Parts: sequence; structure tokens; C-alpha cells
Amino acid sequence: MNRQEDKGRSDLLYETILELKDLDECRRFFSDLCTVAELRAMEQRFEVALLLSDGMIYNDILERTGASSATISRVNRSLNYGADGYQTVLPRVKEKRKEHGEL
Repeated sequence: MNRQEDKGRSDLLYETILELKDLDECRRFFSDLCTVAELRAMEQRFEVALLLSDGMIYNDILERTGASSATISRVNRSLNYGADGYQTVLPRVKEKRKEHGEL
């Protein structure tokens, strides 16, 4: 398989995700796509990213989430040197949570 074929396959997944219409569809799709362990790992990494972006320290994040120091470090690296995916979405998520009184 060449790089273009590989990109087409990943694009198909991401384009499909963009077709999801609401939270229920999203939950059902990811429940079919991923194992429970994979979902929990992604949920944990996203929570770690939120907490790091709020300035929480490693030990407090570890205690609150149960994430390993390696996971926290990996997420921190992505926040600082990644593809800016977290940097794109975190402000939106925080604004939405603020609107709903969750912050």
C-alpha cells in the first residue's frame, strides 16, 4: 500500500466522523468502532489535555484521572509540539462548557 492509499483510508474515517449528526450518533459510532479500552484511553487523554491546558500539575492530574505519568507527558508533548489538534478544539470545548455552566 502506498502513502496515497493510506491517506485515502484515513480520510474516509475522518470524513465519516464529520457526518455524525449528534452526540448519540457519535457515541454509537465510536462504540462500534472502538473497544471499551480504546474509548477509555481516548477519553482519559482528552481529560488530561483539558487539565494541562488549565495549568494543572502532573501529580494532581495523575490523582484526578488515574493517568500514568507517561500518558500525561505524551499528552503534554502533543499540546506543545503536536499538530495543533488540541489547540484547535480545546478553546471551543472550554467555551461550550462555560456556556453550559460546567466551568
